[in-house]
Amino acid sequence: MSIAFVSALRDPGLRVSATAMLFFGFSWAAVAPYDSIIGIKEIGLDNGAYAGLMFAAAIVNVVASVLTGILADRMGDYRSSILTVSLFGVIGFGLVYLAASAPAFVLAKLIFLPIFGAMNSLIFAHVRAAATDLSPAALTAVNSTMRATISLAWVAVPGLVGILLAGSASMLPAYLWSAASALVCFILALWFMAPALGQAGRQADERYRMLASLKEVAAPRVLLRVIAIALIFSMLHVNDAVRPLIITLKAGGSVGDVGVVIGIVAALEIVFILVWGMSERFVHPVKALAAGAVLYVLYMVLQGLITETWHAYALTLLSGFAAACIISLPITYLQNLIAERPGLGSSLIAVNICLSAGLSAVVFAIGTRLGDYGFTSILGGAIGLAGVGLLLILDGKRA
Repeated sequence: MSIAFVSALRDPGLRVSATAMLFFGFSWAAVAPYDSIIGIKEIGLDNGAYAGLMFAAAIVNVVASVLTGILADRMGDYRSSILTVSLFGVIGFGLVYLAASAPAFVLAKLIFLPIFGAMNSLIFAHVRAAATDLSPAALTAVNSTMRATISLAWVAVPGLVGILLAGSASMLPAYLWSAASALVCFILALWFMAPALGQAGRQADERYRMLASLKEVAAPRVLLRVIAIALIFSMLHVNDAVRPLIITLKAGGSVGDVGVVIGIVAALEIVFILVWGMSERFVHPVKALAAGAVLYVLYMVLQGLITETWHAYALTLLSGFAAACIISLPITYLQNLIAERPGLGSSLIAVNICLSAGLSAVVFAIGTRLGDYGFTSILGGAIGLAGVGLLLILDGKRA
């Protein structure tokens, strides 16, 4: 844990990356909890249009993440890409706040903000390129620290925005906060990030061309491992969908209980992300990831069986501990699949998020058709367990 903090604080490149990641987290944490309220109730989209817009935005985000990663690798300059996508965030969030109309909301959510979302992968790529002198264990610890900053943003910002806008006629000012956070990301990259961290002359290297790069992503060695991680990661998405419904409908809790449980888990994640990062100094990454995923499977099964509100509170420790593993350890694992390409390797993070979200949607549809929300939680755990099995088949011997 100390390695991560010391490395992040002493190295200027890592320090500015951590700060940029924090404000990137601020920008999404301010609006995401209230996005459906703004889009449906204030802007006037219907449920189907909003769902379709979110699905299309996820696809655009994956494409943008992969393409910007490939371009940054070719240029050997991650700062320029971060500057560009930061401006997309400023424009997108600002457009929704200033125009406050359905066309502006659709344009921002479909084009500007998904491209801004590629900044997550780019920052991890910048960290990877800046941390060439770190050992694999230290790099994992640093990546865990970066991921913890996002959880920190989610602990602090949603509640603060909710308090400030309580009783307000509109939640749109949350987008102004997000635009300001994206602007801070731009300023940090402009003033403090190193202009280039990669090797010169990559533009002439055939391996860095678009088609060759896409073939690397689609190679079975890479794709099968991304699928394994996506199966595991899908449990988080399924949990996000069913947890509020289980607490309020099956366990007899209130919306307030949902907020408190989510806040507790987010706070625990910050601590446990760093613990899991430190664990890789003693345990092979694949073993650690498999262990954390199995614990989350156990949590999903137990959540599907709860009948009282206090059961949900009792599971927060297990949920926070296991979720911290799933949201942090795959970062370095995915980057290592294309280790010599920080931008392309880090773009696999976005590919994993999109693929796992699609898998979770299928699980939710099947689970709610065959049973209740508790059954869906258990089914989500079963899918995650299949991911653990695939991961061990692929990398178990190496571990």
